Amino acid sequence: MAKAQASEKRKLTHDAYGGVHGSEYIPFIPADKALPELTAVAVIVGSLFAILFAAANAYLGLKAGMTISAAIPAAVLATALLKGIFKRDSILESNLVMAIAATGESLAGGIIFTLPAIILWGFKDQFTLIRIVFVVLIGGLLGALFVIPLRRYLTVEEHGKLIYPEGMAAAEVLVTSNQGGTGFMTVLSGMLVGGIYKLLSGGFGIWSENPSWVIKRFESTEVGVNVLASLMGVGFIVGLDVALYMLAGSVLAWLGLIPLIKFFGAGLTTPVYPATDLIKDMSAGAIWSKYVRYIGAGGVLAGGFISLIKALPTIIKAFRESIVGIGMKGKEVKRTDIDVSLTWVIFGAAFVFFVAWLTPSLGVTALGSLLAILFAFFFAVVSARITGLVGVSNNPVSGMTIATLLIVTSVLKLVGVVGNEGMVIAITIGGIVCVASAIAGANAQSLKTTFIIGGTPKYVEIFTYVGIIAASVFAGLVLILLNNAYGFGSKDIPAPQATIMSMVVKGIMTGDLPWTFIIAGVFMGIMAEMMHVPVLPFALGLYLPFELSAAIAVGGIIRWIVDQRYRKNEKLQKEKVEKGILIASGLVAGDALMGLIIAAFVALKINIGFASDWITNTSSFAPWFSLIMFLLVGLFLYLYTCKNDKEEA
Repeated sequence: MAKAQASEKRKLTHDAYGGVHGSEYIPFIPADKALPELTAVAVIVGSLFAILFAAANAYLGLKAGMTISAAIPAAVLATALLKGIFKRDSILESNLVMAIAATGESLAGGIIFTLPAIILWGFKDQFTLIRIVFVVLIGGLLGALFVIPLRRYLTVEEHGKLIYPEGMAAAEVLVTSNQGGTGFMTVLSGMLVGGIYKLLSGGFGIWSENPSWVIKRFESTEVGVNVLASLMGVGFIVGLDVALYMLAGSVLAWLGLIPLIKFFGAGLTTPVYPATDLIKDMSAGAIWSKYVRYIGAGGVLAGGFISLIKALPTIIKAFRESIVGIGMKGKEVKRTDIDVSLTWVIFGAAFVFFVAWLTPSLGVTALGSLLAILFAFFFAVVSARITGLVGVSNNPVSGMTIATLLIVTSVLKLVGVVGNEGMVIAITIGGIVCVASAIAGANAQSLKTTFIIGGTPKYVEIFTYVGIIAASVFAGLVLILLNNAYGFGSKDIPAPQATIMSMVVKGIMTGDLPWTFIIAGVFMGIMAEMMHVPVLPFALGLYLPFELSAAIAVGGIIRWIVDQRYRKNEKLQKEKVEKGILIASGLVAGDALMGLIIAAFVALKINIGFASDWITNTSSFAPWFSLIMFLLVGLFLYLYTCKNDKEEA
């Protein structure tokens, strides 16, 4: 019996994924058990990792328009470093390192999606290190603070409903890395496959990571699959329902809206803003980028408001209980339920208001400062919830920022803050909100992992900001160096998201923004809510490329097949799904770790690719070869999950 219990402690229980109310869940490290957690080693190592991930993702995001999730790689690196070098064996320490490190990727995304717009407008004297650092520090503080009153709602009340796929994957990695045994070998197998697969595709370039097919007879629309092992892993973890909601949005966008736009716009002889080309000459990807993405942003905006309205009663309850201490009198608060006091949240928000308003180098007015705080709070709620659905990697903070800029720039124009000054103020506010949204998502995910592992929320809520402070200057220096070396908007550093942001702000100031698309997206989001379809996953499908939703759907389908195979044996079904989640977590971790290594080669201008034209470029077989390799990874995921199933009924 003792041996069986010890074996059980080597993995997370079924309850970690739902089935019980969050208040009844017993963490991996129970609340009454004390382990080293807040140590100088953890804070220093976490801060160094935050700097590393911030620098790597700043370059990668400006180059490719995407960032690499830091949570899972940080969990792996933290455990390896603390156990291997420092000989420390506390999973709570590793968890704190991971939480601090995860802020690096988020703050990098927040600034690279917005502030390069200043350069794209030609205002180089406004693009300063001081502005970048202040945007990170202010936005990061707001993002960290505004998740605090939501923490219990997101992790406890919504336990089993908000999955936090990458957060759960990080928890599995932390547990299996610290415990060893078969669970660790399962994760390691997934990591090896995911890492080798990423090296062959993203590193050596043997096959394309974005195969696509043009349907010429249907207005030349385009479908594809982003053949990343990490996306397949995320799909398996979130399950089929969320994956199909996302895919439904993408189907509407790419097989509905894009062909219609191409059909009705084929006869136009002048471009339709914001595009500069005739619609008849535009590819499906160009139509999505210039038109449909605005519809998706409107859908995300609607989903955000709907989510906030639904969460409002719980938020109000959290504020009220924090103020009057309902239910806490005469009771000792468990270690795993200790948060930063609401007093600090209110004080911090007020402090940010005056700092943003009175800092000369920012030039943000009192109205601008107020708008930054309001939108940071709103999208902190949205971001934290979206992350619970699809993870940090797929959190559309750029869509939230577009929605922010639409309203903020309009308000500034209405009160007479226009021209170059108005544009810089608007994008600065957008940068603050973008950083806040990104940090809120990352912190919410880390708090979920902390809840599952049994860490102290207060330590995560406080010391993640240490990582933000440590990484702020380094991220800013990377931006300045890259602009000086290549120039934002160039072929080497295209800065795709910042280009869109610059168009939005300038479009509003000049009166040329396509409001019709945005408002249509809002009503599509409302329509989804009226049909009882979750708005945010559906709007995500509208906003994100088809190939991303398709890849996640593949993982969801594999999860469904496993569920169906073992549906007659509930116990065995749970065991197999848990095993599959371990493998999927390994795929995500291996992809992300190898992605960082490849990013380092790119940053050092070392080309390791030796792509063959017949596979990746000129051959019509190229996209099919990519799809076949992706499906082989899916076959590995399925077979490894189902092997040794002698107990099957």
